[in-house]
Amino acid sequence: MAEIVGTFLLIFFGLGAVQTAVLHGDLAGLWQVGIVWGVAIMLAIYTIGPISGAHINPAITIGLSTWGLFPARRVAPYVGSQLVGAIAAAALLFAINASYFGATEAERGIVRGEPASIVTAMCFGEYYPNPGKLGGAAVTDADLAVWEAGFSQPMAWLAEAVGTAILAMVVLATTEKENLGGPKNLAPVFIGLCVAVLICVIAPLTQACFNPARDFGPRLFAYFAGWGSAAIPGPNGIGMVTVYIVAPIVGSIVGCGLYQKLVRPYVIEPTPTAD
Repeated sequence: MAEIVGTFLLIFFGLGAVQTAVLHGDLAGLWQVGIVWGVAIMLAIYTIGPISGAHINPAITIGLSTWGLFPARRVAPYVGSQLVGAIAAAALLFAINASYFGATEAERGIVRGEPASIVTAMCFGEYYPNPGKLGGAAVTDADLAVWEAGFSQPMAWLAEAVGTAILAMVVLATTEKENLGGPKNLAPVFIGLCVAVLICVIAPLTQACFNPARDFGPRLFAYFAGWGSAAIPGPNGIGMVTVYIVAPIVGSIVGCGLYQKLVRPYVIEPTPTAD
């Protein structure tokens, strides 16, 4: 239940910021959206961290388990719970913004489910390059062709893998009990800020996922909410799986491994005191 609640908070606030930017024209700029995602992570970790550890991300769960930092038998229940929380948040956001989805589609001549509807489908799942590059006017086939050629699948995969590796290292470093330079009870703040700055760097390319539940849960909801093939598989095809599911998992495993093998052995332990 804690992972459901934590992931719900993350997606409700973070995805809500994306929808605010796309549908309402507010929160202009990557930092404004990115910092909302960062604060959402902080709040989720502080809320349910003492109960479940607040993974709120299948990639982190799998990365920790791969290196023996989390029981393998708990991976499936955690991942399932994270997906449930993400889908629930996406459903609620769709319900409260339903009229604005319709208004945006009407204004831009978009038919939900057709290729151009990625302009609103990006409010749920993610695409590379960022569909925000398509601008605010009606989207033509020529626009889509130029957009699709804007960023390759291998580079999108690399961006997501590197971003998630950095996140995983920061998670382990800031929660390391023996790390004298660690932020102690401020770990959620620095993890959130890490995600915010990663979004500023990578979101123009891939919308900055780093979390398979964040993408697949809302994307699955969008598929059944009328976006159909524009959501799954979407114009990126198999990239939906390789870039937004495989890359974050691989990145997390690598990031956790780098910290465990190259950083943690050299962490200076606190000097015991008399008391």
